[in-house]
Amino acid sequence: MNDSLLSGAVDFIAAGPPAFIILWDRTQDSAKVKGAAAMSSLPMYLNARADHLKRLDDITDQDKIAVTSVKVSIPSIIMQMYASNKYGADQFARFDKYTVTMTHPDGVIALLSGSGGISAHFTSPPFHQRERKDSHIRTIMTSDDVMGGSTTFTMLSTSSAFREKNPKVYTAVMKALDDAIDAIVDDKEGAAEILLASTPEGGFSKEEIIALLKDPSVKFTTAPENMMKYASFMHQVGSIKKRPDSWKDLFFPEVHDGPGS
Repeated sequence: MNDSLLSGAVDFIAAGPPAFIILWDRTQDSAKVKGAAAMSSLPMYLNARADHLKRLDDITDQDKIAVTSVKVSIPSIIMQMYASNKYGADQFARFDKYTVTMTHPDGVIALLSGSGGISAHFTSPPFHQRERKDSHIRTIMTSDDVMGGSTTFTMLSTSSAFREKNPKVYTAVMKALDDAIDAIVDDKEGAAEILLASTPEGGFSKEEIIALLKDPSVKFTTAPENMMKYASFMHQVGSIKKRPDSWKDLFFPEVHDGPGS
């Protein structure tokens, strides 16, 4: 996605905060990529199957945790934050060696089968809910536990040049995002039907999606949440060179009046 945005093949990309913050940092002197708006806030869940895993600290050399991307994904950063807080700043990478890259659908299959070579899966809704239907699976940590509250999960970003050259398109996309969020909040059944029609291969029922949309921990909002916690930590451990002074440094002005953090 980063390559596509920087080459001009696409105009906007949606990603999690850690990946976006790295892109923001690396394009300070070039494309000046910034966030257009947040899209959703929700927890990620570390689900375990192995009996000995009651908490992350119980992990052994025989265990592997599935994450979407080693070192830079939301789960990877969350575990680094946990390690830094508990064991000291120099131990932030303590759990990196136990992680393996796996898509969420593949992680679900591997964890539920018990034969996929992983002991745990750090995943998001609706995959979390699917895993927890199995009585052998339990949640031993959430991203909200570590972040101390609700946190942006996905966000929209673009280059400064695209925004400056295409103000009408930019405004239209922002309006469309607001309209989509309003539609999800006001008509969860309709939103579930649209999602299922667009991704029929997802394997989730309408009832499962509606239950997810009604979960109070799942929010659709353009307000960035806990972005500075990510950025400050990533600067502390050297993942980014520049530390933003405020969450507003990361986003274009259109969302500055909102309740960001």
